[in-house]
Amino acid sequence: MAGYLTTHVLDTARGCPAAGIKIALYRVAGDAREKIAESVTNADGRTDAPILPKDAFEVGTYELVFFAAEYLRSECGVTDDPLFLGEVPIRFGMNEEAHYHVPLLLSPYGYSTYRGS
Repeated sequence: MAGYLTTHVLDTARGCPAAGIKIALYRVAGDAREKIAESVTNADGRTDAPILPKDAFEVGTYELVFFAAEYLRSECGVTDDPLFLGEVPIRFGMNEEAHYHVPLLLSPYGYSTYRGS
């Protein structure tokens, strides 16, 4: 079985998927990180395809960065400047060839994540 990575964003303040959020994926090695993918969430809060497909998968350390500022301003009406959560980075490790799912549960003033299925 080849590994791959999926993600999605749920707006916990409004109780719905978060559409239109740009996501960048980085591979991390020591102090260096390399951007290897970029996507935008669809109407279901998911990317249309795995953000890291099977043919690009490698075990290692990764970081997803969710660019939430525009969404929080337009959809949640947040007017703070600067925003409390403009960008949300999540750094995690993938140590086996498996399906990793790393969702973001987002509100204007907090977030959580977990390894999903």
